[in-house]
Amino acid sequence: MSDTVLQVEDLRTYFRTDDGVVKAVDGVSFSVRAGEIVGIVGESGCGKSVTSLSVMRLIPSPPGKIVGGRILFQGKDLLELPEKDMRSIRGKDISMIFQDPMTSLNPFLRISTQMIETIRLHQGLEAKAAREKAVEMLSLVGIPSPHKRIDAYPHQFSGGMRQRVMIAMALSCNPKILIADEPTTALDVTIQAQILDLMKDLAHRFGTSVILITHDLGVVAGMCNRVHVMYAGRIVEEAPVDRLFVSAAHPYTSALINSVPRLDKPRGRRLFSIPGQPPNLIDLPECCPFYPRCPKAMDVCKRAYPPEKVLEDGHTVKCWLYAEEGSR
Repeated sequence: MSDTVLQVEDLRTYFRTDDGVVKAVDGVSFSVRAGEIVGIVGESGCGKSVTSLSVMRLIPSPPGKIVGGRILFQGKDLLELPEKDMRSIRGKDISMIFQDPMTSLNPFLRISTQMIETIRLHQGLEAKAAREKAVEMLSLVGIPSPHKRIDAYPHQFSGGMRQRVMIAMALSCNPKILIADEPTTALDVTIQAQILDLMKDLAHRFGTSVILITHDLGVVAGMCNRVHVMYAGRIVEEAPVDRLFVSAAHPYTSALINSVPRLDKPRGRRLFSIPGQPPNLIDLPECCPFYPRCPKAMDVCKRAYPPEKVLEDGHTVKCWLYAEEGSR
């Protein structure tokens, strides 16, 4: 589509270990349109973060390697670019907010040093102009007295404030795509709401596309336009956010939704949890990896991986429940 800013096609990222090959991302495809907020959800270990790191080409090698697929950004395949060209894209055109802001910020450097370096590198501003830009961004994300706080060290900020600094750094070069990997992890619910509202407002103001990676479906419901549900390194369902919550097709998606605590349910009611454990990704057999935990599993689920089925425009699912009778 003409307004598509990022197109990921059949992405495969594997990690070679002493025990075997871990297929962390195994054939993932999705697109992101201009100004859109796309959610990638799933349990821990399903491949969400590895997908985002693959887009940024930050996979540690060894043991990891992107073994296949394409990542198209503005007509260029990022996997074919020299590292020098990729460095000019990171931070400028595609920015990322990592899970833990304390480990993302250098504790030995002032906030000013870290922000100004990024701005000067990608926008070519002089030191004074870059500092003014950094102060402006800190003010934009709601940090009080930004002209004073910019010279503080990371440990002098609370967790929510450090996350605001990370958002300010990520948006300081007006990127076309912002990847937010669990941006509200370890924050209390009040700060979570503030951070999410801030991201949504800034994305709308700057026209930035956002890829939001989370396991919290409540966050997805309030933030995203479209959602991709991942399990065992693959996307098992994709749908507009409203349709996903009303008509979830894959049993795994339904289980994730049922796992969300609800205030309208009786007190003392036992919370729902998905039985079993996520599969070991080392040398997975070519079948549906969810079948040991699935209440609707059939014999065919144990033999082959289900094909993709289009249920409605923009809503697809990979589940044998929706496959044609002949293909079963």
